[in-house]
Amino acid sequence: MNRFIPYGKHSVSSEDLKEVNDVLSSDWIISGPKVAEFEDAVAKYCGVKYGIAVSSGTAALDIAIQALNLPAGSEIITTPFTFIATINSILFNNLTPILVDILPDTYNIDPQSIRKKITANTRAILYVNYAGQPCDIKNIQQIAREHNLFLIEDSAQALGAEYNGRKIGGFADLTILSFHPVKHITTGEGGMVITNDKYFNEKLKILRNHGINKEARERLGPNADWSYDITSLARNYRITDFQAALGLSQLKKLEYFLKRRREIAQKYDQELQNCSNIVTPVVRSEVQSAWHLYPILIQNYDRNLLFRKMREKGIGVNVHHIPPYHFTYHQRFGWKAEDYPVTESVFRRTLTLSIYPSLTEEEQDYIIQTIKEILK
Repeated sequence: MNRFIPYGKHSVSSEDLKEVNDVLSSDWIISGPKVAEFEDAVAKYCGVKYGIAVSSGTAALDIAIQALNLPAGSEIITTPFTFIATINSILFNNLTPILVDILPDTYNIDPQSIRKKITANTRAILYVNYAGQPCDIKNIQQIAREHNLFLIEDSAQALGAEYNGRKIGGFADLTILSFHPVKHITTGEGGMVITNDKYFNEKLKILRNHGINKEARERLGPNADWSYDITSLARNYRITDFQAALGLSQLKKLEYFLKRRREIAQKYDQELQNCSNIVTPVVRSEVQSAWHLYPILIQNYDRNLLFRKMREKGIGVNVHHIPPYHFTYHQRFGWKAEDYPVTESVFRRTLTLSIYPSLTEEEQDYIIQTIKEILK
């Protein structure tokens, strides 16, 4: 195999390019009708009322938390086994992240650990559907109801996943999505907050656009009024219409993309589940994973050595995710590996294999053959 095989990759077709080109040739290329169309389409797919498209999944996290309007220092419980944007979004809003350990089978946040960390200052739970598999949402919802807490669902990795037969999106007060190139559909960079709450919908639209209380389409055109008000301190997190056009085109293929990911995951399961050095992913019966990642655990072999050997063979294995207590900046918060034993154990042994719709059978066979040969 002469070419490098990445762990994730976008799939952009000529149809996608045409949709983008059509918008670039139109009158609106930012904050226009395609953005609204994309928002409506994603919301409908997820079974919710509203979608607010922004420039990235990180931006979606930031404004979702800002929209809660919590007092400075309020605590939000979340997982250490996530990309750092989840935790940084709490810090950027002058709030306090409280980390709790994960479950040893799904690597999602442990509801019982959440219960133990609730204090008088706790205001929200931010759970992450790791690798595309929904959390134990029912138990998390119950905890939130008992303690009157907001729920934010980080589904950057889980668009199209299902919990008890329902698409993710309507289980939390606010759900965030990402359209980064390695995700299920892409807009280049981009993200969205989806919700059933009218207040949050209106607030989030303001927070993505400098705090301005009018949409661009209300301020431009022959009959528009130039005046507007600034009602919140906010950033520029707008997304373009040509990104939205790409997202709309990609959304039409999402079910196919999900099907391909499931097929690739099933083949890995079949080929690797009897390898003594590998623990394949566990998927609970009440969920259908979106398979953003295919993480395996390595036992009785040096994970880092395997990583290097696979990379030398042109296979872009990766590690998802590095817990925040390993980062220089975040060590100031006093988090220690020994406080999160399951997270640390999983982190030290995990390896992500390639999974994306355009991965060929030949490439997957090469990945499987190579990892088996190395582990012999």
